[in-house]
Amino acid sequence: MSAAPAQATAEELMTVLTGIRRVTRRRLREQLPGPRLRGAHVELLQIVAAEPGIGVAAAARGLHLAGNSVSTLVNQLADAGLLRREVDPADRRAARLFVTDAAVARMARWRESRRMLVGDALDRLPPGELAAIGAALPALRHLLSELAEEEDQ
Repeated sequence: MSAAPAQATAEELMTVLTGIRRVTRRRLREQLPGPRLRGAHVELLQIVAAEPGIGVAAAARGLHLAGNSVSTLVNQLADAGLLRREVDPADRRAARLFVTDAAVARMARWRESRRMLVGDALDRLPPGELAAIGAALPALRHLLSELAEEEDQ
């Protein structure tokens, strides 16, 4: 594929993905109780859930944010009862982060609501379009892998 079509595809892909995320977030916000969480809050909860006991510095690297920004997010999530800090026994100056039961439940509700919302919309698509989206998933996973690889270099 020459550069011009790839660039046009890239722009359209990102526009569509951004729109899907925005509409999905807005629709889910209407359905889920509790304080409204920004994207960075959700991403931090996801990182901590995937790696219980992660430190603030490692979480900051994972989010590509400054440590003080992540510390602010940690404080906000701890105040909301969604994140728990424990002193690192190896370095008493450092904290280890854990999601609370409330966060686990909230994230599970969010994933289930998202699955239902997007699944219902997919069910309304013509079968050929649903098949095309399914067929595109391996290529999209590969694109994600390529982007993540570039990021790690």
